[in-house]
Amino acid sequence: MRVISLISSATEIVYRLGCGKKMVGRSHECDYPPEVLNLPFCTKPKFNIDGRSKEIDERVKSLLQQALSIYYVDEKKLIHLEPDLIITQTQCEVCAVSLKDVEHALKEISQSKPRVISVEPNNLDDIWQSIDTISQALEVKHFGDNLIEKMKTRLHELNFLVKKLSPRRVACIEWIDPLMAAGNWVPELVNKAGGINLFGKSGKHSPWLDPKDLFYQDPEIIIIMPCGYDIKKSIRDIKPLFKIKGWEKIRAVKEGQFYIVDGNQYFNRPGPRLIDSLEILIEIIHQNQISFGHEGRGWIKYYN
Repeated sequence: MRVISLISSATEIVYRLGCGKKMVGRSHECDYPPEVLNLPFCTKPKFNIDGRSKEIDERVKSLLQQALSIYYVDEKKLIHLEPDLIITQTQCEVCAVSLKDVEHALKEISQSKPRVISVEPNNLDDIWQSIDTISQALEVKHFGDNLIEKMKTRLHELNFLVKKLSPRRVACIEWIDPLMAAGNWVPELVNKAGGINLFGKSGKHSPWLDPKDLFYQDPEIIIIMPCGYDIKKSIRDIKPLFKIKGWEKIRAVKEGQFYIVDGNQYFNRPGPRLIDSLEILIEIIHQNQISFGHEGRGWIKYYN
């Protein structure tokens, strides 16, 4: 079987299922595990991904307002790679290549068309379903069942670990300018980490956030996790937050409880490494009580 994965979380699932050798192509965003970088990428964005979050937001909205796709799918590469299976998603047209993009590209292919499966993870249960769907398509359902069971067991263990610790009120920020809170599976992870999630609802898309609400809710902890951003890129883009009226009066800011995580590698990939994301949240929320060794690589405390 020849497989192309056009969503980074699905690529990680394929490799975790032991099917990495079946991969023949990837998206431009698929970068883990490292060996996937040796494969040709079959997509690219139609907009310049460099710049501040406000600039990127404006470029994306401009394309959407014109009813245009945000990504190119390289039909010639699809033909050349001759995949039997293509994995894509319908969860978010902004975050990654969508099913619609793939179907449009396949219209240009006259020969035998590959099977296309699409996942739509909005919460933890959907993520288990995504793993099951992919494992069945790869004909390794038993490996998928094992992976799901291992992830669920670890989630339970981590949640049990924090049960008796004091909960803290947490604001997770998925985009800096304009301000957006984290939704989908992140509220569930915060709750399982022993936190009280202030913005965003489980299973719902990430909501735009009025800066005044951040001030009025007065979180004890603020965690920055922009979609597609690593820690260094988030640091470069952090300044608009400091211009929020009353920013310096927010409890998390006054008490130095302001953190940046690697949103690209962890929180925004609904796959096996969400377990690492949960561990990172636990380290932050219960700092100096529990450590899994993610500090400095998966998250930092930001000092303004």
